[in-house]
Amino acid sequence: MTQSDIFIVIPAYNEKKTVGHIVDQLCQRGFRVIVVDDGSRDNTIVEANKFGAELIVHPKNAGKGRCVREGLEYALENNCEAAITMDGDGQHNLNDIDKFIEEYKKSGADLVLGNRLHDPQKMPFIRRCTNICMSFIISLLVTENVNDTQCGYRLISRKGIEKMKLNTVKYEIESEMIMEAKRRGLKMSSVNIDSIYGSEASQINPFLDTLRFIKFIINEYARK
Repeated sequence: MTQSDIFIVIPAYNEKKTVGHIVDQLCQRGFRVIVVDDGSRDNTIVEANKFGAELIVHPKNAGKGRCVREGLEYALENNCEAAITMDGDGQHNLNDIDKFIEEYKKSGADLVLGNRLHDPQKMPFIRRCTNICMSFIISLLVTENVNDTQCGYRLISRKGIEKMKLNTVKYEIESEMIMEAKRRGLKMSSVNIDSIYGSEASQINPFLDTLRFIKFIINEYARK
């Protein structure tokens, strides 16, 4: 496996300040980088293109879940061995990519999750409480302890992309991926990662996205 067999999928919405640097660093390492622009109103597309990203562009905002799904489909169609999803706001440490690849090679897991909650004090309080609560609920549903179900930094094997039937379009995508991995008998693992929290505002709507999560959980419970 070479670096070019690993695709990096970055859903992006108004990330012109950070996406260019991220794409540049990843392309220099030999990864193929897919930026799925979700109707950005700034120069996200320009910055990503400047540094060598392969682009999927939405004319209007469609949601993170749809962006992730399209990025994974693109990677699959272009013969990836695995894909790593990450955010475009600079919150994820690029050096942690090596941890995902090493764990994938060592364990053969089809879904390697990033775990930020090994050092929860670094996470803003509200996010920490929300993530702990959601991770507890998802862990109950899959009858397996998953420390950080909401982290968007994760590796999915080619087999995992092929097997999982993902349908959500918003932030439920992270939870749905775990549920699908369990449902399809895919092996899961995790690695501890660091997150970089700055002054960026979360794009999650606390009210609407919590309602979507509750609806998602009810639907998933009904499928069991």
